[in-house]
Amino acid sequence: MQLGFIGTGEITSSIVTGLCSFGATSHSIRLSPRNATVARELSNRFKGISVASSNQDVLDHSETIVVAVRPAAARAVLSELRFGRDRQIISLVSGLSLLSLSRLVPPATRIARAVPLPSTARRLSPTAICPAEPAALDLFAELGTVFPVETEREFDAICATTATIASYFAFVEEIASWLAQQGIPESKARDYIARLFFGLTTTTIEAPERSFQSFAANHATAGGINEQFLKLLVERGLLTSVSEALDAVLHRISESRDLT
Repeated sequence: MQLGFIGTGEITSSIVTGLCSFGATSHSIRLSPRNATVARELSNRFKGISVASSNQDVLDHSETIVVAVRPAAARAVLSELRFGRDRQIISLVSGLSLLSLSRLVPPATRIARAVPLPSTARRLSPTAICPAEPAALDLFAELGTVFPVETEREFDAICATTATIASYFAFVEEIASWLAQQGIPESKARDYIARLFFGLTTTTIEAPERSFQSFAANHATAGGINEQFLKLLVERGLLTSVSEALDAVLHRISESRDLT
């Protein structure tokens, strides 16, 4: 695949790293010079990567173009470019709808949206894709697990759940900090909590037929400490707050898309 990137920020760096870190990549990768430092670092680090002279140069020498610029800059960047009809466009731009994209990249008609995570660097990212364009599915299947969805409403809902990442880290930080307050060295506390949750996540992935609720029920033994902890969180409204926060994030995402 002749793969080009418009925008060379963190997510582009993660994708390129994932494609190139596990042996020779089958892709020819061309990077936008928009962030010269990142582009140069990636081209020096991996074979098969070149830095284009301009964004238009990326388009002219790529079959599949990944648009990974900030939402505020997307319209200005894309409106300056001339797209070929045969190009596959994959947008990672939050809030930019398929309809808006189609108006910015004519005459290209093969357009998809994707929401990969930084874990693409380790080929562990779950990536939602809308619609299920084959080139997009093939690309992100190399970087983790793809989740094709049929509508932008579904895509927006998945995007909303990515808003929980910072909260997850804040949650486990609170647990590790509490453990450190009990006299456990901070590095050991962090490592223990990270591995505790890693083990739980691995268990759920290996049993896709089971609901998260079933795992909760198994661990919340009547009269046990898991039941005590969960009951307190429920009584304080933590779980209800999670749903309310996700509703607010989804409303913001949907409203932004509707305005584009």
